[in-house]
Amino acid sequence: MAELSRRRFLKAATAAVCAAHGTGWLTARTTEYLAAAESQLHIATNVYPWFTFYRREKKDFNADLDAGLAEVAAAGLDGFEPILNSPEEVDRLAPLLEKHHLEMRSFYVNTVLHDPQAADQSIEHVLVVAEKARSRLGTQFVVTNPSPISWNRQEPNIDKNDEQLEIQARALDRLGAALRERGLRLAYHNHDMELRQAAREFHHMMLATNPENVGLCLDAHWIYRGSGNSQVALFDVIKLYGSRVRELHLRQSQDGIWTEAFGPGDIDYVRLANELKRLGVRPHLVLEQAVEQGSPNTMGAREAHRKGRDYVLQLFAG
Repeated sequence: MAELSRRRFLKAATAAVCAAHGTGWLTARTTEYLAAAESQLHIATNVYPWFTFYRREKKDFNADLDAGLAEVAAAGLDGFEPILNSPEEVDRLAPLLEKHHLEMRSFYVNTVLHDPQAADQSIEHVLVVAEKARSRLGTQFVVTNPSPISWNRQEPNIDKNDEQLEIQARALDRLGAALRERGLRLAYHNHDMELRQAAREFHHMMLATNPENVGLCLDAHWIYRGSGNSQVALFDVIKLYGSRVRELHLRQSQDGIWTEAFGPGDIDYVRLANELKRLGVRPHLVLEQAVEQGSPNTMGAREAHRKGRDYVLQLFAG
């Protein structure tokens, strides 16, 4: 069952039992078995790390999505989190995900929310994509990192001002409310930029939005790196906002440099997993173990993700 969608399995198993014995016949043992299968840990991957592994080999993951998603499935993963730019991309992905028995419980989408006109356009765009993803693939979570003024970290004076932060928070809350009305949940994501200037952007997005509308996609390593490689800052964020964590992006480093496979390293993920369990939080788990300049080069994407999957099972199963 490692490479078979749990949801697909449950539907098929239930249909087989009912066909054999009638719809009223489900023994206690059968019910317990299906419940146990449903409870098995679902581990997904974001597309970004696959881009980085393929780029290192001078290949393009998007050039042959069929082959790429076959690799994702071969790594033993249950789901795939793409970066979506249009509803047409949902149509392109759907048959391939179904072919490889991968779910798309979440997707990542870019937005511009600090400018009123751009925010209106972004919200409208996200809702169209999200409705298609939910109806076609049963998607549950939408992850967005509101775009910075510039992605060039070297440019001066590129932090949003107070007015822009207030506009962005209102737009983020509005987007979350609209998604909730449509049966989806919004998870706010950040990189290191939002941790500058006393982390004012990150904290304002959390404090100025309704927790019912805006959850947190906790990218633990961006919190860690953005705060000067600080676990103190990371676990303070969990203390402040842990109950809002809907999704967890999983990445590790050794001496500040991303490792190839997710496992032990700079961040104490054993503690992080235990903290979330203590809070009663069971987030959507998404591997995002990418490689960067200085990362070891000893394995390919499939092997790295299989190793990462096995470590996630150790941390979060049960």
